[in-house]
Amino acid sequence: MRPYVVASVAVSLDGRIDDAGPDRLVLSGPDDLDRVDEVRAGVDAILVGAGTVRADDPRLLVRSAERRAARVARGLAETPLRVVLSGGGPLDPAARVFSGAPTLVLTPGAGGLAAALDELAGRGVERLLVEGGTTVHTAFLTADLVDELHVAVAPVLVGGGPPFVHAGAFPQGRWRTAAVDRVGDVAVLRLLRALRG
Repeated sequence: MRPYVVASVAVSLDGRIDDAGPDRLVLSGPDDLDRVDEVRAGVDAILVGAGTVRADDPRLLVRSAERRAARVARGLAETPLRVVLSGGGPLDPAARVFSGAPTLVLTPGAGGLAAALDELAGRGVERLLVEGGTTVHTAFLTADLVDELHVAVAPVLVGGGPPFVHAGAFPQGRWRTAAVDRVGDVAVLRLLRALRG
């Protein structure tokens, strides 16, 4: 059975995940980053695309010592398996995602994302957190593989830069709103996959 997939993104009011500048735009505040850390602590793997690794050099770790200790007490690794989805091209072996915890690089190939999810399920991944970027979010959403979507909306207009998703053939149907919470100055929507048909 394929993993339960949670996609998570922080966006500006105009749907951007970053601006056009050379430095990473941080849209989430400390409270929302802590919320994301809690979500990370509750999954078996965290997935990003190779483009995100190249652009942002993320660590993809559980930051809270208490949450890491709780994972270990449950018989888990301190941090979930880190997964980089790559269509090819070089990845810097010195990237932070390759230090401090196990990391798996997946190249979906002919089997696509479904095969990648099968591979992760075979490794014991039951809950997967997809953190982006744009190309990866678009691929998972157009393939109708996201079960739960977390959208943190920051109170800022960016005006340019990469969007949350590219144009695509998305499945029709409304998402079910499970919760809308204020986390610091960010509004967080938790949406559940609607039944299709």
